[in-house]
Amino acid sequence: MFSKDRWNEILESLTANKFRTLLTAFGVFWGITILVLLLALTNGLKNGATVEFSDFATNSILTWSQGTSIAYKGLPRRRRFSYKLDDIEALKTQFPEIKYASPRNKLGGYRGGNNVIRGTKIGAFGIFGDYPDYIKQEPMDILEGRFVSYSDIEAKRKVCVIGVDVIAGLYDKEETVIGSYIEINGVNFMVVGTFKKPNSQGDAEEEANAIIIPFTTFNQAFNQGDRIYYMVITAFDAFDITELKESIFSFLKARHNVHPNDMRALGHRDQSLEFKKISGLFSILSVVGYFVGALILLSGIIGISNIMLISVKERTKEIGVRRALGASPWNIKSQILQESLILTIISGMTGVVFSAAMIWLLNYLIEQNGPVQNFINPSVGMQVIITAITLLTVSGLLAGLIPANNATKMKPIDALRIE
Repeated sequence: MFSKDRWNEILESLTANKFRTLLTAFGVFWGITILVLLLALTNGLKNGATVEFSDFATNSILTWSQGTSIAYKGLPRRRRFSYKLDDIEALKTQFPEIKYASPRNKLGGYRGGNNVIRGTKIGAFGIFGDYPDYIKQEPMDILEGRFVSYSDIEAKRKVCVIGVDVIAGLYDKEETVIGSYIEINGVNFMVVGTFKKPNSQGDAEEEANAIIIPFTTFNQAFNQGDRIYYMVITAFDAFDITELKESIFSFLKARHNVHPNDMRALGHRDQSLEFKKISGLFSILSVVGYFVGALILLSGIIGISNIMLISVKERTKEIGVRRALGASPWNIKSQILQESLILTIISGMTGVVFSAAMIWLLNYLIEQNGPVQNFINPSVGMQVIITAITLLTVSGLLAGLIPANNATKMKPIDALRIE
């Protein structure tokens, strides 16, 4: 049982040489601090990468047509072709695993801008033709009004949804946006909604400069026929789009008379595969963080073990007297273990508190100075704190184990003879 006398004995032992105890405790303090900070920084990088991917359904692929590289069925190599609107319905029919398949068109090519006029103001913005399902694949926050609807698609209405940077470029402050008109390549469109992307980094900045109109209206107004610039395919959560994509590509190649072995005809970006790579990388970084922190913590534990060995040697005569007065080996051993455990836990928990303060300060600086590219909310979860406490407890016991065993090996008569 832990008595007041035992507590006083432990405090007296630990404070007998304060400077030595402080230096020893610092090793554990520094090890646990490094461990927690490394994991927090890793989580900050992971959160930043996750936010980048959160702008798009991760179980998705983007695919577009390119020139063929193999002649096939009498058709020459380097033939240009385009996806067609009926490819979308064919894919949904052929693959019940597909949740959404959205066509998308764009004026001006990749990252291209087109002049948009409103009154005396003019700006260059990206013009997209979309289906209503696209907002479920690339989430957007609708600030006012609405997104394009299927009734817009069917009626080929000249309506549009504009990004926040378009508003900043074409409208004055406090000016009404919904119901106003903008001119794109000589065609007037009524604004029915405004949006912003949840993430303000990377491609989200391009989307903030975007104007979205119904896909059918886009193709009619800009003479695109039934062509598709690219399509976004998302599978149900129960299916992996990476495993489905080869079957999807084979189906599309057959529809467009492309050689089955032509690997260059269809371009694509696999969001699911990229997300898995990033997740795997940060899992490795977390393991490295634990490993490095554990090694530094181990050096502190070895220091505590050494100092306890010295303490036991210095108190050999005291231990001999206690043994001669009837103290059991376990009584002696438990005191040494408790001293080691208390020193480890106090120094370790001080490190946890210090690292928590550093994490708070880092988040405060980020909040005050604006977001850092690919680095958001460095933090650690309760499982890290629980792991740290477990490590400290086990380490404290291990650090005192050898000194405690040494303290009980010597016979009382031999201990009393030592000067």
